[in-house]
Amino acid sequence: MSTLPKILQSTTKIRFQDCDPFNHLNNSSYINYFMNHREDALIENYNFDIYKRAKKEGKSWVSSSNQIIYLKPALLMETVIIESQLLSFNNSELHVEMRMYNNDKSQLKAFIWSGFIHFNLLTQKREYHDQELMDLFKAVINPVNSQSFEDRLIELKPTVVKNV
Repeated sequence: MSTLPKILQSTTKIRFQDCDPFNHLNNSSYINYFMNHREDALIENYNFDIYKRAKKEGKSWVSSSNQIIYLKPALLMETVIIESQLLSFNNSELHVEMRMYNNDKSQLKAFIWSGFIHFNLLTQKREYHDQELMDLFKAVINPVNSQSFEDRLIELKPTVVKNV
């Protein structure tokens, strides 16, 4: 089995319907772009489709938390790069970081920490990850040194904190 990538990356374009009157990506739309990236990247890199799995097994993940910071606006028709990685997991939860950059990755536009709970759609209760999932998570986990969101901000973009 080949080594699976730990950081997933995709490129997308900021669309008109997702922007405000200033041609900036709406704050709420960042989460949509991040989640769309993650769903697509899981399929492309791990052949892991959460929707097929939900339909077949009746299990998926629900969002439990989001912590996001907006650093620079993403602009109408701008091409951006989105990266994501699994920071941590346990028997029923995932913690993922996603970052949005300009097209040459010289400018961090936003990043988010998202929590997800594995959920049984039939019983409407938390569900433990099976061994196959735990093995996948062990193979792709990519933790960061920072223990808090604020520390991660300092690690990713030290000049942002100085200029705030």
